[in-house]
Formats: sequence, C-alpha cells, structure tokens
Amino acid sequence: MPPHAAEPTGPPTISTDHRHRALLRHLNAYLRDSQKILADWDVYSDEHTDLGGWAHDEHAYGIRAGLRDADTAAAFEPLHAGASHLLATAETQLARLPADTVQSRWRWQIDVLRSALDQLDEQHEQWLQTRDGLPANASPGNAVYDDALAEYHAEAWSHLDTWATHGDALREINTAFRRAPAPRSVPPTTAPVRGARNPARK
Repeated sequence: MPPHAAEPTGPPTISTDHRHRALLRHLNAYLRDSQKILADWDVYSDEHTDLGGWAHDEHAYGIRAGLRDADTAAAFEPLHAGASHLLATAETQLARLPADTVQSRWRWQIDVLRSALDQLDEQHEQWLQTRDGLPANASPGNAVYDDALAEYHAEAWSHLDTWATHGDALREINTAFRRAPAPRSVPPTTAPVRGARNPARK
C-alpha cells in the first residue's frame, strides 16, 4: 500500500466538495449492496440450518458464507480508499453543528467506524504479506491462493459489517450539516488517503 498522503486544509473548494459528494455516493452504494448481500445470506441460512442453528451441510454452508464474505469485500472496495476522508469530514461537521441538532450516538458511531477501518487496513497489510509469501504458482483459481484469500475475507467480514451497520451515521451527519443554519464551512479536513489495492491480485 503506498504511503498515505495528506489532504489539503483550509477553505473548501469545488473539487474537494465534489469529492466528498462522490464518496457519499460510494457509501450509499455500499450500504445498499451490503444490505442485499446480508438479506440473501439470511434467507440461505434460514433454509439450510435446523432449529438449533446447525447447518444441514457444513461444507456447502461454509462455501456460501465465503461467497457472502467475498461479495461484501468487493462491495466495500470502491469506498475503502476514501473512508478515512468521510470520517474526518463527519468529525468536522459534527463539531460545527448546533448542539440541539446532534444525535448523541453519532460520536460513538464515528469511533466504531474508525476502529473497524483501522482493522481492515491492518488485515489488508497482513493479506499482502501472506499473498507475497505464497508459492510462485499460487494465483486466483489455485486452491492455495483461494483458501488464503477466503480466510482474509472471513476475518474482514465483521468489520465490513460494522460499516454496513453504522455507516448511515455519516450520511445523517452530512444531512444535518447541510440543513444547519449558516455560517458553516464545507469539508474536508486533513485526512490520510487510503491506498488503492492492486486490481490484478486482491
């Protein structure tokens, strides 16, 4: 992952505000897609487990859970690089909102989202090290590679689910900020830019 670069501080510009709106669209897409992925998984799980929650076919159940994990990771991919920007912007907006417009849970949700993002970044770095240590002939479609990738996705899923559960708080804060009476400043603040992953090998 390339070194993090700092975003500019100071008065907002058309380009930075445009970027923030673009990232909110990525967030909207992730929340929509992850909700559908989870709903499909819940239907599958209900149909393929007994009353005690035990899978009828553990092997098939595990494969389907891996598909859920991989699909959720793929849905988050377009958002990941700008997630820290959204968090920093939400913190700035929250600090400038009138107290009577602030939901008490927002600060906690920002902290939860940041912790999850930190874990996702750490796990990605670990995956890159694991991937680089695989045999030379290991590539997508190879069992060794696919098993390692599935393990990475499984470990990341709970943190991706945190973003699916609490990510809407960032939209709520932005909406409250846009509706707040002037004066106000439009984001962003200084925030690291998360490095993009190598599209050839995830």
